[in-house]
This record gives sequence, structure tokens and C-alpha cells, in this order.
Amino acid sequence: MSIKTESIGSIPRSAKLQRALVLYEQGELNDVEMEVFYNEAVKDTVMKLEAIGSPVLGDGEQRKTHSFATYGVEGNENMAPDGLCIPFHDGHIRQLPRLTRGPFRFARFAHETIGLARQYTDKPFKQAIISASALSLLYPAQGLADYPRDEFVADLLAEQEKEIRGCFAQGASKVQLDFTEGRLSVKLDPSGHILRSFIDINNMLLDRFSPKERQKIGIHTCAGSDHDSTHSADVDYAELLPSLFEIKAGCFYIALACEKDPERVLKIIQQYRKPDQVIFVGVIDVIDPQIETAQLVCDRVLQAARYIPHPYLATTDDCGFSPFCDDTSTSRETAFAKIAARIEGTALAASQLGYA
Repeated sequence: MSIKTESIGSIPRSAKLQRALVLYEQGELNDVEMEVFYNEAVKDTVMKLEAIGSPVLGDGEQRKTHSFATYGVEGNENMAPDGLCIPFHDGHIRQLPRLTRGPFRFARFAHETIGLARQYTDKPFKQAIISASALSLLYPAQGLADYPRDEFVADLLAEQEKEIRGCFAQGASKVQLDFTEGRLSVKLDPSGHILRSFIDINNMLLDRFSPKERQKIGIHTCAGSDHDSTHSADVDYAELLPSLFEIKAGCFYIALACEKDPERVLKIIQQYRKPDQVIFVGVIDVIDPQIETAQLVCDRVLQAARYIPHPYLATTDDCGFSPFCDDTSTSRETAFAKIAARIEGTALAASQLGYA
């Protein structure tokens, strides 16, 4: 396929895995017993993605116990549960943990699970991780007397550099930084100061990698997706995208299928993307329960092709299907059907554009 296509990350957990996670939280399953359920879920995810023709595979974030954002620090004794609250449009709230003392360290790294998934496939493998800017929100606004913010940032960047290099060492062909807080930051601070700080810290991380390595690192932006609700869909992309493309990454995964006026967003992308930046446009609305047809996906790709030149146009889903493990608003079967439609529709568009 001459137009690249990739998933964002999370796939809904099966009912079996959901039940096992509840038992594990209640202490009725130990680590060894829980591992059996994780392995089964990962194997099923990888094999189903391969069966529907996905050219790049992932483990569907089945081992990220609670969420895409907190997997790295869960269980750390220097984390309290009363951190920043993120409100969603339907009224529910997600809350981040709060760092109580230094040093900042990961309890686990995303690269530790790659080998466990790659045993089921020899296809290219992608790993999604949380962004440095999102992790910076774990540091309390009032500061920590014995652990200044500069020291925290240095530790954070060192840990995440280790995570990304570990992913590449384990055979990942792409590492995606989840930057959902980018659009949210504009809502929280219309002045743009928070967004600027997010761009800066992510670039501090990316400066540790060579230009060739950065071509294999992507940034994902969306308005959030949790229980069929978003946290910042009301924020104009025009307030985010010009700054987004200042991030020194090679690929950008941009939620687009859910936008009311995608053509306007494509014009902004056309104006501000750098010449070597690959744009993965969202052609699947993960919140819409209706499964897209291949023709609808094709039409969305053809529209994007008017603004993004080949070979810098690629396709993706707007977001992960279940970034938080308890989100069952989309079924596993629906998620795979939507991914299959993306793959088929992208191939159809490539053929019509003469790229196939």
C-alpha cells in the first residue's frame, strides 16, 4: 500500500480481560495468574490486526492496566491520587496522580512489553507512549521544596529518552507520543503559555535524538476520547496546529474524522506543516458507533490528498478506541471493523490516486 496507515494505540479489552482486571484489583489473582490473561489478550489483538491486513501492528495497549497516561508510574510510592482533574463534556472527570517527592522514575517502561507482543508476529510494530508534556503535569503547581522543577524535568526527560530508545532496541518501527493535552491546554489557557511550555519540553526530549531517529517518532493530537466524550473538541484547531508543527517530530497523527469542517483543518495543515512532516489524518471517528464504509474512508483520503502531497499523506484513527481500560463504550468487534474499513478505504484511495 503506497499510502501508509496505522492505528493510534488502544483496542477495547475483552470482557474476559476486564473481569480478570477486577479480580486482580481485589487481590483474587496474583501477578503470575494475571499474566496469563494479558498474554491471551495481546496475542488475540496482534493476530486480529494482522488478519485484517494492518501493515503495522501493536498490542492494543492491553497491558496498560489503567490508562495510556499513567502506566509508567502506577505503583510508585511517591505518587498521590489527587492530581490534576481533566473534565469531559459529558460531566465525568479523569484525575492524574501527583508527585509527592523526588526523584521521578518510571515504575515500568513501554518497551518492556514489546518483546512479549512481537513473539506473535514479524510485521512492523508500533509503540504508543505518553508524552513528556503530559507527564510534566504530575509535578505539583506549588512545587516541591527538596525537588525543584528543573531537577524533575531533567529526570523526566532522562526516563523518557530511555523508554524511547528501549522501544527502538526492542524492534519498534515507530514510537508515538500521545499529546492529547495539547488541544486541552488551549482551553485551560487561551493565552497559549501552557501550550508553549508543552512544545518546549517535548522538543527538549526530541533534541536528544538524531534527525533520522526523529523521523520514526510521531505526535498524536486529538480532543480526547473517553466514554464517548471529549475534553476539548470545542477548541479551534487554528489555536493549536501552527504551534504543533514546531515539534521536531517526523510524523503527526491528527484527529480529523470527527471535525465539523475537516476541509478548513486541512487548509491549516497545508499552511503550517513542514515539508518533511508526514501527516496521518484521522479517517475513523472512534466515538461514532456507526462503522465507516471503505468508500467513506476513501472519500476522506481523497479530500486530504488535495492539501497534503504524496508521500506525506497517511491515515489513522482519530484516537485510541479505549485509552482508559474501563471504557467499554466501543466494543472490541466494532473497533476491529472500523480499522478494517480504514485499511480497505485507504487502499481504495491509493488506487484511485494512482499510487498503488
